[in-house]
Amino acid sequence: MSSSQPPLLQNATRTLARFAAETPNREVPREVLEHIKLSFLDGLGVCLRGTTFPWTMMVRDVLQEEGGKGIASLWGAGAQTSLTNAVLFNSTAGHAFEMDDIHKESIIHPNSLAVPVALAVAEANPSLSGRDIATALALGYEVGLRIGNAATTSLFLNGFHPQGTTGAFVAAATAGRLLGLDVSRMQHALGIAGSMGAGLMAAQEGAMVKRLHAGRAAQSGMLAALLAKRGFTGIPDVVEASYGGFLSSLSRTPNVGRLMDGLGEDWEASKVGFKMYPNVTSIHAALDGLRSILVEEGVTASQIEEIRVGCGHMTLVHTAWEYHPRGITAAQMNMYYGLSVMAQRRNVSASDYSDDAIADPQILAFLPRIKIAGDSEIESRGPSFRHAARIAVQTTDGRSFRREVWHRRGSPENPVSRQEVEEKFAANVNQLLDANATERLKSLATRLDTLPDANEIIGIMAACIEQAVPSAHSDAALVCGRGTS
Repeated sequence: MSSSQPPLLQNATRTLARFAAETPNREVPREVLEHIKLSFLDGLGVCLRGTTFPWTMMVRDVLQEEGGKGIASLWGAGAQTSLTNAVLFNSTAGHAFEMDDIHKESIIHPNSLAVPVALAVAEANPSLSGRDIATALALGYEVGLRIGNAATTSLFLNGFHPQGTTGAFVAAATAGRLLGLDVSRMQHALGIAGSMGAGLMAAQEGAMVKRLHAGRAAQSGMLAALLAKRGFTGIPDVVEASYGGFLSSLSRTPNVGRLMDGLGEDWEASKVGFKMYPNVTSIHAALDGLRSILVEEGVTASQIEEIRVGCGHMTLVHTAWEYHPRGITAAQMNMYYGLSVMAQRRNVSASDYSDDAIADPQILAFLPRIKIAGDSEIESRGPSFRHAARIAVQTTDGRSFRREVWHRRGSPENPVSRQEVEEKFAANVNQLLDANATERLKSLATRLDTLPDANEIIGIMAACIEQAVPSAHSDAALVCGRGTS
């Protein structure tokens, strides 16, 4: 629009806006809806668990001090605030402990963005049906994930966090659909959201602000849709503008063909995987490979002389930096730390990410035995294999073992079962919900697309949590909100 250069792809923003605004509920395939409902359940669990951490509580406390019209719930706090503040808190909670779902190509965790947005709008408008919500989630995922695909890993390698930047499109499309925006206003919602997304990847080395990136993206998308509904305008060609557009500015070398490839037929929303370790997805294949050697070959940490890992360039940049115990975030994002824990304990769990655990002298002493390098064959296979890893373990008595893990456990290519996702959900809400509420929430999520409304789901999520998770972190205990903010 403001450049003499042609757009990267003519009418891309308009086409995505039309898809989000006008696709009938019935045209979302059954298999996509089933996957969305599982992602929805996973999102409910990670968001509730996320409300218990100190960094999330700080966000909640600021929001409650500032106040806001009581429209939507701060989950687990027994309090309400404005729509935009509710999604800021609830989405920060969803990304609070590296357990939200993951779409590999776009590098977005959509359930921590879209689930809080959808339920906030549904709380403000109780007439919305479960099918309305499920469809909005599918369409919101689809729009944001496709923009993330087009951005490629270049956006990430340029230093931007996809969750905080591209994630705003997921939230805007989800909110816009539920607010009933027409094509023009949906286009402006996307045009506003593209200007508001933000997040820098240096946060991965220890800053709490990484968690806030999801909250701010969700808040930005929610605000964008609310403004667009009132006639506020955004950049109408925000995705494809050759100067100052989202892709041209943040990615610089986008693959614009990924925006429309198979739109409405090949659903990116059905390619979202689940996290089965509480840390960055890029290290999961390496953890899977090492665990296989430890368990299947009977190798112990004391027998290991050296662990060598080969991985793609992005994983190397993202996770293979020198580890120091600077905070929970840094530990969760670091491959050296994760592999050291796996070597010692044959698994990696939430308890390994506490203030004490991340500085465990035994874990730190093992780190020099781990060597990580780029692998040219993995890199040559492209973004579909960016999580892949080769593992080689050399023992002190001369034995050697190798594993190649091309697809991590929990990915669409190496999926976990519905039961495993439900078990993850139950573990996340353990001690936060009683057994009856846990089962009821699971049942409601499973039937989301047939529910007349989401009121009961919202009621369970909104209720005051009297007891926090036995902690992983400092002396955090959840103090419930005092009435309406």
